Amino acid sequence: MKKTVSFLVIVMLLFSCKNEVVEKPDHLIDKEVMENIIYDMSLLDAIKYNQPSTTEKYKINPKEFIYKKYKVDSAQFAQSNIYYASNFDEYKEMYDNVVKRMDSKKAVLDSIIKKEVKRDSLIEVKRKRLDSIKVAKKAALAKKDSLQKVKKKDSLLLLKKKPKKVKMNSTEIKSTVIKNGVKVN
Repeated sequence: MKKTVSFLVIVMLLFSCKNEVVEKPDHLIDKEVMENIIYDMSLLDAIKYNQPSTTEKYKINPKEFIYKKYKVDSAQFAQSNIYYASNFDEYKEMYDNVVKRMDSKKAVLDSIIKKEVKRDSLIEVKRKRLDSIKVAKKAALAKKDSLQKVKKKDSLLLLKKKPKKVKMNSTEIKSTVIKNGVKVN
């Protein structure tokens, strides 16, 4: 009896130590396509949680969008994900590739953002310089205008201070001289 029980235990151990814990699904998604799906889902999830108004504005469900893009359904993705996750080393390699890809894209985007910030700051400096030039021109015109206003005021005063006509006899002739707006006799 001991021999049969030990034999059964050995047979069960041999069959249970099978390499594949999870069976390969019928419609397994290719490893490279699976990496692309994981990458895209990670990006869309990051957008969804960092800027929720973006996905709401365009009424996008990130997972449905990915399934349509790669022409897979949720069951096929779930089965493939379970299959790849059953082999830890392969699954870790897939995620490491996704992380490397994200890091390279992040470096490119960071350099673009730096250039845009630099460009925007240069544009702002130029705009401020042009604004200061405009302000200086307006100030110069204002001074010029104020001088013209003073001259106009002076000429208006001259017109207001017309000499009064004096009745003169025919024998008396008086001449009135106005110099710089002042009556001189």
